[in-house]
Amino acid sequence: MNRAVALLLAAGLAACTAAGRDTSSSAAAPPRAPVSGCQVFPADNWWHADVSDLPQHLLSDRWLRHMSSGVDLHPDFGPSYGDGPAYGIPVTVVGGDHRRVRVRFDYADESDHVRYPLGRDTRIEGGRHSDGDRHAIVVDKDRCRLYETWATRSRPGHWRAGSGATWDLGSNALRPDGWTSADAAGLPVLPGLLRWKEVHDDTIDHAIRFTTDETSRWHLWPARHDAGSHGSHDYPPMGARFRLAPDFDTSGFGTYAKRVVAAMQTYGLVLADNGSPWFFQGEQNSRWPGRLIEDLKQIPADRFEAVDTSSLQGDPDSGQVH
Repeated sequence: MNRAVALLLAAGLAACTAAGRDTSSSAAAPPRAPVSGCQVFPADNWWHADVSDLPQHLLSDRWLRHMSSGVDLHPDFGPSYGDGPAYGIPVTVVGGDHRRVRVRFDYADESDHVRYPLGRDTRIEGGRHSDGDRHAIVVDKDRCRLYETWATRSRPGHWRAGSGATWDLGSNALRPDGWTSADAAGLPVLPGLLRWKEVHDDTIDHAIRFTTDETSRWHLWPARHDAGSHGSHDYPPMGARFRLAPDFDTSGFGTYAKRVVAAMQTYGLVLADNGSPWFFQGEQNSRWPGRLIEDLKQIPADRFEAVDTSSLQGDPDSGQVH
């Protein structure tokens, strides 16, 4: 074992095996960008942590060498310019009285077996007949509870998905370690989505979800799962966090793009799934400005570095940060 990996393991960054449990309830001011009145996890949750002053991760350079770092970022959302509806991951908001249905899962052992508020009003990524990821993200605005499924499909009277998970949006509890979710990292998708309202209102207060094509078979807290093909620690793990350089030049960028850049410098990007390298995700929303999307395509991946978030960890089974 090389010195860098030994230091990582000594710092407690290897995945833990205990089941997830709630260890905290934030007394801090709520996050600035709620969804239909619901905070998207407490203010002291890892998703909201400022990583601008954290040290570079010991394996940052090694990870970046395996991440197509010569490319530019790609916003995986926005106008489709005539090829179907606007794309991105849609978010469906329902009331507490919405009908709940049983869902059968392909990965049943790692899914939450509750009834999900799915129905004709449920928006599915790419549409119901898509051959893509088909995420369904549903927020119960009355209970402030999040439900997410992946590979979602339905027939009259029957719902099925690859996997499914649910979270209390007011809790820092994590899933049991080793469990997937609607994301390969075992994390919720919603808190990592860039949303139009928060960009418009200048209230972005969280890290942004992104993908890359080659990952390792390990994960960093608070990720709970991995789906990589490499045993080497030289490949990035699920849960790795990447920060945009503070001196990145935004000359020529519009106001909205500058707000997203500032979020990438403050909160960073989170590696959450396997996919096209440096594709970062946002909600499906017809109001995304074309200028913003074009500006965001000009951000080079080689201006990012991985940061060491180990100092933020308290309880390995909680998303609460120091």
